[in-house]
Amino acid sequence: MNEPAAGSAGAVAERIIQLEAELESSGTATLGGDALAVQRAALHAWVDTVVAVVASPGVGRVTLIHANGQRSGIGSAQLPFLLSKPAAFE
Repeated sequence: MNEPAAGSAGAVAERIIQLEAELESSGTATLGGDALAVQRAALHAWVDTVVAVVASPGVGRVTLIHANGQRSGIGSAQLPFLLSKPAAFE
């Protein structure tokens, strides 16, 4: 296998797969083309089931609450800040 460029999506995906393998869990990476379009469509449909969002910037986590009552957590350094209103000092 060719080594992906450092910081590229391929490098990040490969590192995640390696870390999951250490936990005896397998993963797959989809990096482009029609397969990525299918994955993105599935993600959009999944996000469309969200009825509430809890953004927790202090812990780097977003919790999605779906129409069926299930919760999904997303750990991210950026997403909670993107979803939070800026502080207002009056």
